[in-house]
Amino acid sequence: MKNIFSRLSPPPGPASDRRDFLRNAGLGGLSLGFMFDKKPGRFSAEQEMEFITQKVSRDSKPADLRITDLRVAVLSGVPFSSPIIRIDTNQGLVGWGEVRDGASANYALMLKSRLLGKNPCNVDQIFKQIKQFGGHSRAAGGVCGVEMALWDLAGKAYNVPAYQLLGGKFRDYVRLYADTPEADTYEGFAQNMKKRKDQGYTFLKMDFGIGMLAGQPGMLVNADNWSVKQQWNDRESGKLGNYANTKHPFTRIQVTKKGLDKLVEHVGKVRDIVGYDTPLAADHFGHFDVNTAIQIGKAMEPFRLAWLEDLVPWFYTDQWKQITDAIETPTITGEDIYLKEDFIKLIDAKAIDMIHPDLASSGGLLETKKIGDYAEEKGIPMAMHFAGSPISMMANVHCAAATENFVALEHHGVDVVGWEDLITGMKPITDKGFVKVPDKPGLGVELNEEVAKKFLKKGATWFAPTDIWNTKDSADREWS
Repeated sequence: MKNIFSRLSPPPGPASDRRDFLRNAGLGGLSLGFMFDKKPGRFSAEQEMEFITQKVSRDSKPADLRITDLRVAVLSGVPFSSPIIRIDTNQGLVGWGEVRDGASANYALMLKSRLLGKNPCNVDQIFKQIKQFGGHSRAAGGVCGVEMALWDLAGKAYNVPAYQLLGGKFRDYVRLYADTPEADTYEGFAQNMKKRKDQGYTFLKMDFGIGMLAGQPGMLVNADNWSVKQQWNDRESGKLGNYANTKHPFTRIQVTKKGLDKLVEHVGKVRDIVGYDTPLAADHFGHFDVNTAIQIGKAMEPFRLAWLEDLVPWFYTDQWKQITDAIETPTITGEDIYLKEDFIKLIDAKAIDMIHPDLASSGGLLETKKIGDYAEEKGIPMAMHFAGSPISMMANVHCAAATENFVALEHHGVDVVGWEDLITGMKPITDKGFVKVPDKPGLGVELNEEVAKKFLKKGATWFAPTDIWNTKDSADREWS
C-alpha cells in the first residue's frame, strides 16, 4: 500500500484521513476492491485504471483523430454567396470552415478524397499536400476553407483556441473597419456614416471611382465604348470587350481635370462628414492605367486617407512601385493573392505601403500569419480583407490576434439582418467596432443550423452526402 499511495500523494495519516483521500481521488469502495482483492481472474490493471480515470474526458484523443467526411451547404446573402464546410471525424468532433465569398463549393469538395483518413491535427502537413489545388482569388477558396476547419478541429482536440496553436495572441480585441453604403445624396450618406459611428466603428472605408463619373459630359476620355458602371459584371460584352475582365492598363480610359475636380469634391464632402479623427480608407476606383492612378492619388492627398486600395491589379509590381513612389497616401493590395510568395515580391520591391490579404484566399490562418510576419520584419503593416459569414470572420480574428503588425479587419456584413445569429458560442460577435478574441477551443463558435438554413442558397442542399468525391483518381506529386 505504501508504494501505491506514494505515487498519488504524501502518505496519508489516520484511517479517516485515508478514506477521505481515497474518496477525493476518485477511488471509492469499488476501487478499494480493485486494490485489495487480487484473486486471479477478478480484476485487471487495465480495468482498475479505467475506473480510476473514469472522470477524465475521452471526447478527444488527438493522436487517434481521423477525418471521416466532408460536406458543404452554400449560404446566400451573408453578405454574398459563401459555401460552409463541415468536416466530420471518428470521435464526433466537427470542424467548420468557409470557402471564400463568390467561389464554388467544388473547390472544397474535390479535396475530400485527399483528406479522408488523415489526422486533422497535422494541419501544416495536410496544407502542403493540398495547396497545389488552390489558385489566386476564388480558386483558393477550397484549400483555405479546409485549412480553417482543420484548425477548428485541432483546437477542439487539444482544448485550446486556434490562436494559441499559432503561437499565442498579441491582442484581446480585433479592430474592425466597416464598409459604408453609398446614398443618392450627401445627406443620405451622412446618415449612413452617423449610423456607423453610432454602432461604434472607429475605422471606415468608402468606394469612389470613375463609375460615378460615367455618362457625365467632360469627365472621362474613351469611356463611351466601355460599360464603366458594370465593374463587376463579367458577362456583359461591349464593343471593345468585357470591361470587368479587361485589365486596367488596356482600357485606355483617362480622367479629365473636370473629372478629378468632381472626385475631389466628393471625397472632400465625405471627409467633412466623417471628420479627420476617424481613419477613412478608399477602394474600387475602376479600370484605368498607372498614370491616371497617380493623378487620382495626388488629388486625394489633402484628405489623409488611410489607404488607396487596388488601384491596379496586384501582379503589376513595377506599376505599384511607380504609384507608391509618386504619391503620399499609403497604397495597399493583396486580397486576391494566394500564398506568401507573391506578397514577398511586392514587399521586397517596396512596391506597396501595406498588405491586404483575404485569409480565405491567401492560404488560411497559418499562411496568412507567415505573410504578416514577413511584412512585419520589413516594417509593413497588415490590414485584412473579409466579406463572408461569421465562420470565416472567426478564422480571421484568431489570425489577427496572433499577428503583431495587424491593423484592422474588414466587416462587409454589418447591415445583414441575422448575420450575428449565424453562429452560436459568442454573443455579440461585434461590439462597438471590435471583436473580443474568443478563448473557447478551435475557432470558438459553432454554426447555428436553424438560422443558417434560412440563408441556404436557392436550389442548394443542406450538408448532403458527398460520396461521389470520396475516391482519389489522380497522382498528385509535383516532382519526379
